[in-house]
Amino acid sequence: MTPFKLTEELVADIEQLIENKNDVELNALLVDVHYADIAEIINELSDDEATYLIKLLDSDKTSDILTELDEDIREAILGNLSSQEIASELEELDTDDAADIINELPKEQVQDVISKIEDREHAKDIVDLLRYDENSAGGLMAKELVKVNENWNVLTCVKEMRAQAENVTRVHSIYVVDDEDKLKGRLSLKDLLTTSTKTHIKDVFISNVDYVNVNEDPEEVARIMTKYDLEAIPVVDEIGRLVGRITIDDIVDVIKEEAERDYQMAAGISRGVEADDSIWELTKARLPWLIIGMFGGIGAASIISSFQEVMSTFPILLIFVPLIQATAGNVGVQSSAIMVQGLANNTVKGEILNRLLKEFTLALINGVAIAAIVLVISHFFFRTSYLISTTLCVALIAVIIIAALIGTFIPVFLDKRGVDPAVATGPFITTGNDIFGILIYFSIAKVILGI
Repeated sequence: MTPFKLTEELVADIEQLIENKNDVELNALLVDVHYADIAEIINELSDDEATYLIKLLDSDKTSDILTELDEDIREAILGNLSSQEIASELEELDTDDAADIINELPKEQVQDVISKIEDREHAKDIVDLLRYDENSAGGLMAKELVKVNENWNVLTCVKEMRAQAENVTRVHSIYVVDDEDKLKGRLSLKDLLTTSTKTHIKDVFISNVDYVNVNEDPEEVARIMTKYDLEAIPVVDEIGRLVGRITIDDIVDVIKEEAERDYQMAAGISRGVEADDSIWELTKARLPWLIIGMFGGIGAASIISSFQEVMSTFPILLIFVPLIQATAGNVGVQSSAIMVQGLANNTVKGEILNRLLKEFTLALINGVAIAAIVLVISHFFFRTSYLISTTLCVALIAVIIIAALIGTFIPVFLDKRGVDPAVATGPFITTGNDIFGILIYFSIAKVILGI
């Protein structure tokens, strides 16, 4: 299969065909194109052109396209579709995707769309999902799954599975429940095929099955599925009844969104935004951290001003201020990033004191190595005196150690108090270490140089 490549020429051709209302050529051009690739094309079109294409193509394809579109584009398209047209699209989607789209509609339109879904069982399942918080396992799950009763024999089981499988896009697992729909285990396809048709399921099913509660945090679901290499995981309610399943494609989206959010927080962006958001939204996301950085800079400036006597006697010290600040910031971000990743993956083991001791040892080694390099450069390139070079090297070692300890401790401290530790890798750590770095640098200079 040749990889799809979006080109300006292709987009221009499609725009021209839409303008000419050449439906035959449009269908011919896109008939073999994957829905995810068509979504990529639609993201480049105007709202009216995108709506035209959605209305033109078959619902079994456009329903999947809608799930792949950028949220702003999808919202614009849904705004141009009637309630009946939206309902037709939802008929083709799994319940979790349908519920996600329903959640994006104006509240006054939701009931109208649901009432126009012809498959009432499908509509009932969608409504059932809408009651769950979208940031929970219940909000992620789909109702489509294959389940069998532990009291059925193999022959009955196969008949029921055939009927259920018609509504399931992909069968990852066969779940076993009791008469009250409580999850009991899972059924191996191999056991099903190699067992007598008269054998009861309760005699062959596997009781060991991983599952999550409807109220479980999506990040925890992602951690479990990643750890145990699961393609799907069943979801149970508060009394253990099987109510749905979460598939790996939904978890990939969770992991991607979490990574994007953590990356933005590390960069000093306080809320999830995208490049095409409004200037006001981008400003609200960025300005708070910029203000924090500004006050950090003012703090560093005030510290420098308090050491005027040192600077007036040894003005060459000012040359190395950027080196101290950059080193402190980089070390702090490195240490905090490793801790945040470990906390997110639940791989941080042992007492915090052991972790700090390990980080201290690592920082000491790195500090000595960097100080040795700086000693040579400062002495031969900047022609600094022995005392100035010694001051710089000692300060660098101290700054690196302190920055590493702060970068290690702060994420753990925040995590234990229920605050997302990803915030620690942003300007919070960088600005803090800049200030501490300057304070340590000039304090050491004052002591060594005898001022």
